[in-house]
Amino acid sequence: MLHLEKATEKDLDTISKLARVIWNDHYVPIIGQKQVDYMLDKIYSLQSLTEQLTEKKHRMYLIRSDEKSIGFVSVSLEKESNYFLHKFYIDQRQSNTGIGTKVLDLLIEIIRPKLLTLTVNRQNFKSINFYFKNGFKIDRVEDFDIGNGYLMNDFVMVKHF
Repeated sequence: MLHLEKATEKDLDTISKLARVIWNDHYVPIIGQKQVDYMLDKIYSLQSLTEQLTEKKHRMYLIRSDEKSIGFVSVSLEKESNYFLHKFYIDQRQSNTGIGTKVLDLLIEIIRPKLLTLTVNRQNFKSINFYFKNGFKIDRVEDFDIGNGYLMNDFVMVKHF
């Protein structure tokens, strides 16, 4: 059975390990191994994940299927019922099964947003199409300097509820 389980500090090692597998499977052809390694170290170290969970007040959820962790999501409340989706990652072996839409529906049921905003790499066509299919629209194009000479070249996408 598919469900979202609220993550705590004890789950951060699992999230870090999942991120390494998922990012190396999905993002290397899009942004290259060096940027993937940089971003994994910057965003998915235990120290960074702990800070996101505690100081930045991200709500993290493990995606569980038959009691196995297959991915994770992370959101934060920006202002009254407006949420930002920071992370939405599912093991690539589960893709094209409808799980992504089911997970998104579960998340929406939990957080009940009026607006959900996210960023997605402009070359990440698979994810962009997923978000289009689920009612998101491109709001704007932005480039984010993430340090070490790297930019995230993203679409900012939104969905109103």
